[in-house]
Amino acid sequence: MRVHRVVFPVSAAVILGLVALAGIAPERFEQFATGAKDNLVGQLGWFYILSMTGFLGFVVWLACSRFGDIRLGPDDAKPEFPRSAWFAMLFSAGMGIGLLFFSVAEPIIHYVSPREGPGYTVEAARSAMALTFFHWGLHPWSVYAVVGLCLAYFSFRRGLPLTIRSAFYPLLGERIHGRVGDLVDVLAVVSTMFGVATSLGLGAMQINAGLNHTIGLPESTEVQLLLIAAITVLATLSVVSGLRFGIRRLSELNMGLAWFLLVLVLLAGPTARLLSAFAENLGTYLQNLPRNSFWTASYDSAEKRDWLRDWTVFYWAWWISWSPFVGMFIARISKGRTVREFVMTVLFVPTLVGFVWLTVFGNTALYQELDLAEVTRSVASQEQTNLSDYLYPKTENEDGIREREYAPERLPKTLFVLLEQLGLPSWTAVLSTVCIVLFFVTSSDSASLVIDTITSGGETESPVGQRIYWALKEGLVASLLLLAGGLGALQSMAIASALPFTLVVIAMCVSLVRGLQQERETQTETLP
Repeated sequence: MRVHRVVFPVSAAVILGLVALAGIAPERFEQFATGAKDNLVGQLGWFYILSMTGFLGFVVWLACSRFGDIRLGPDDAKPEFPRSAWFAMLFSAGMGIGLLFFSVAEPIIHYVSPREGPGYTVEAARSAMALTFFHWGLHPWSVYAVVGLCLAYFSFRRGLPLTIRSAFYPLLGERIHGRVGDLVDVLAVVSTMFGVATSLGLGAMQINAGLNHTIGLPESTEVQLLLIAAITVLATLSVVSGLRFGIRRLSELNMGLAWFLLVLVLLAGPTARLLSAFAENLGTYLQNLPRNSFWTASYDSAEKRDWLRDWTVFYWAWWISWSPFVGMFIARISKGRTVREFVMTVLFVPTLVGFVWLTVFGNTALYQELDLAEVTRSVASQEQTNLSDYLYPKTENEDGIREREYAPERLPKTLFVLLEQLGLPSWTAVLSTVCIVLFFVTSSDSASLVIDTITSGGETESPVGQRIYWALKEGLVASLLLLAGGLGALQSMAIASALPFTLVVIAMCVSLVRGLQQERETQTETLP
């Protein structure tokens, strides 16, 4: 065992303590976590919005600056992975799983309940795609780029350990090896563990819903625990195989299957309209980007402020809470790249691929709404004719009037409903489920690798036993929280943790600029 004498035991103790608290007093814990999240997101939404926009501007400036040709490693360092493998791994860890679930559901939700104007209109559909692009576009990848670039620079270029604390060397000096550095690393480990464990638990419920829809597998806690165990076993095998073989090959396989599914939907749907929609969606996104990037609803109604809190601010907080994990993993696989190459690839390539995915799946669903297409096969009742009816079924109120009400429990099945509407064979639903499982596995094994690296003091090649320990612990934490009913509370805690990490990322920006300036000054002094 090669572990950090403070970070490893403290992180393990904090994780077990919070899990025990969620199990012993789940209702109180959930009330506390939800209250903390609502207060922070509601009162400091403007801060999240300005920070995320600032991160985007910062990384674009870096790519265009005189620092862009600095290499993340020695001047003669070569990239460790080819571009295809590099991209597959960073995309799979970053947000691949989310796109599978929300690429269909989010546009439909914005179409039915738009931010502005009436729903069920052409303008609502156009706005729905622009907002979905905004939430999954440049902003989330910018915060990942900031964290990843900062860690990669100080680790591979300056020879510091690959841990969060190393990013603050220009500001703290040798004090990063003391209690302040320990605190930063512990926060990163706890945030990563609960963020991934929560997603693993929620993902098990989503996979269970998909299997229930496709093959009739019962939806139950027992089945979800078995799914968590299966994903954990696969993730453990991937981690044991190492980064160069297990995680890399699994990510490449996953991207291949995802592209195959994308092409199937593109060809089965209105292909020409989808290609046209991509150009219009991209233009609308860029046109509205300045306004959306700074819109805080300060002049708008309470209803619009609630919309901003529940959507944009919620997304920004969630991306920030994931930035220690995703940023460090991207740093780990980016040795040998230049600053400019790193930023341009991490920021723009996954964003464009995400836009293609959102257009194919989101616009296919919206065109069926606009064209009043009929469902190929009824899902729950003969009255349901499209996805909006499926997500917003009619229910009777106290006066006996039938009204539509959002049914979030149906969200995991929207992708499978769309595949049925397109008339695709049943094996495409199985393929989608395999993709979902693999995306969860790649997120879990990446997180295990990151946590092991931090708790070992920056060791990139730690003993196999340590990697197995963290991979199994992720599954154990997810299972215990699922049994205790604390997954929602931990998700709220992860989002609440975004506030201190926002301050950490801002400090990272300052530290990185200072470090880059110091390097340029040193190079200037050595010139004849």
